[in-house]
Amino acid sequence: MKASDFDFLLPPERIAQHPARPREAARLLHVAADGRHDRVVRDLPDLLRPGDILVANDTKVIPAQLAARRGAARIGITLDRPLPDGTWHALARNARRLHPGDTLAFDDAEDLTAEVRARDPDGGVALAFNLSGEAFAAALHRAGALALPPYIDRPAGPTAQDAADYQTVFATHEGAVAAPTAGLHFTPALLDALAARGVLRTTITLHVGAGTFLPMRGEDVDTHTLHAERGEVSAAAAAAINGAKAAGGRIVAVGTTSLRLLETAASPADAVHPFSGVTKIFLRPGHAFRTADLLLTNFHLPRSTLFMLVCAFAGTERMRTAYAHGIAEKYRFYSYGDATLLERA
Repeated sequence: MKASDFDFLLPPERIAQHPARPREAARLLHVAADGRHDRVVRDLPDLLRPGDILVANDTKVIPAQLAARRGAARIGITLDRPLPDGTWHALARNARRLHPGDTLAFDDAEDLTAEVRARDPDGGVALAFNLSGEAFAAALHRAGALALPPYIDRPAGPTAQDAADYQTVFATHEGAVAAPTAGLHFTPALLDALAARGVLRTTITLHVGAGTFLPMRGEDVDTHTLHAERGEVSAAAAAAINGAKAAGGRIVAVGTTSLRLLETAASPADAVHPFSGVTKIFLRPGHAFRTADLLLTNFHLPRSTLFMLVCAFAGTERMRTAYAHGIAEKYRFYSYGDATLLERA
């Protein structure tokens, strides 16, 4: 399996630079067993059934982009995830300038410093910050900025509007570098309409890491390894999901992050178990899905592991055709773009 098998041509003007307003006004391509249907996100209550359960990711995006200094050298830092020993794994621009023992200072937070503890070959570093807990969070909010995807054009950096737009209505637990973007389409009004329809809801947590911004290197899909991301499925969430399924409801994963965590927490008997830890699961064609029946997700990048994921879930040829339809019909792509509702092949 090659990365080029998942390539397609996307005109640059199809890349959304701002979300739809209101959020549920975004277009929705429903890819079903009987074909494709052009809808809008606010139609979800009509497309789901009473007893279905919506499983959303409740991670909250942190200002993970930091401008660091080592002497006169400027180093761009993107936090990735905390490590068990209390350090943070981060991606660093100009990482070759960093060595274990170096101390970094940060713009706009004079009380914050970090010691470089280790460096890996892929531009990653382990940083030991001098602050922790609430003091670290406060310094991060002073010094950090949103790590928006590179295809969102913000020459002057993320705006105050982005700070609101790039959080989901589910956002509760801080720790993500990037938003779980399928959740950006939901509003309290849409959630109320889904509840009135009899659609159930629960949340799980997968903290999206900085690796989500990295392109896939090389052509061989089977040798590619995803970056680790932290996740948690509570006992209450697992019970709600399993109970809905036992009662005949369908599991609707809101976003690829929710689906990856569900598949990580699935047993061979297809039940979802409580889970707390890291996952590197790579869902690509050939994977036998055990959990979700439907997937709500945005349109993804060519050659990306997320386009491979939707091909695995709904069928490669069906997704190629769906994306060609989306481009022809001027759907908006990527994080701030429109959505797809996919039925499992």
